[in-house]
Amino acid sequence: MSDIIDGRAMARALSDRTAADVERLKADGIDPTLAVVLVGADPASDIYVRRKISECRRVGMGSIERRMAADCGEQALLAMIDTLNGDPAVHGILVQLPLPAGIDAARVLDRIAPAKDVDGFHPVNVGRLSTGSEGLVPCTPLGIMMLLDSVIDDYRGLNVVVIGKSNIVGKPVAMLLLEREATVTVTHIETINLPDIARAADVIVAAAGAPHLVRGYWVKPGAVVIDVGISRVVDHDGNSRIVGDCATHELDHARAVTPVPGGVGPMTIACLLSNTVLAAQRSIA
Repeated sequence: MSDIIDGRAMARALSDRTAADVERLKADGIDPTLAVVLVGADPASDIYVRRKISECRRVGMGSIERRMAADCGEQALLAMIDTLNGDPAVHGILVQLPLPAGIDAARVLDRIAPAKDVDGFHPVNVGRLSTGSEGLVPCTPLGIMMLLDSVIDDYRGLNVVVIGKSNIVGKPVAMLLLEREATVTVTHIETINLPDIARAADVIVAAAGAPHLVRGYWVKPGAVVIDVGISRVVDHDGNSRIVGDCATHELDHARAVTPVPGGVGPMTIACLLSNTVLAAQRSIA
């Protein structure tokens, strides 16, 4: 029977450490503050924003919420980001994705000051990650590494397969693993013989967004599996449920797996708050 890596428990522990850091910074006259910008009224985005603001309050961190109409226009959004960039009371800036049609998300993310880019998407932070220098690391890959660290002491020589080459998860987590001296293969939708490649892995990070893509026979005995995917599916009875990229019920022979939900997801928000505190600390260094 595989061990379950409890992302909720690890996220709570990280948030507790963040709360202690916030308290110390406040004692020094610094109030770590995250600004969240939401454009439009997408219901899912609204839920994510409210959850992030709620978590800020839970750890004692300041938060600023800026809501803009879907038709606000790209220039108005860029002007809002410029204002937040120039506000010394704001330490982290997050623009909730996706953005409405007509707004260039890449241009918007590039406008955020790298020192306040707590999502870690700015090209400067991406470059720092690729060269192993100090930058703000994307939250989901950062959380994945913390989950892996709970079951792996030494990555040197381990064969890791990352399924999915997104800029948000696949590529950055591959770079983090390379820094630990793992041997990393990044696969994608055009990869040939993916099951055979996965079956040779000591660690699988599945981030394809494809429900139950990774089956039991893809995973060798004793492998560690991190399931980043989250999809809503409808069963034969018409009931919907959340599932990941892995058929977890087929992975009893794995060493350890993350559940969906309750694995990677909680760590992402916890790492966002941790990044905001780090940005605040660096602002006074």
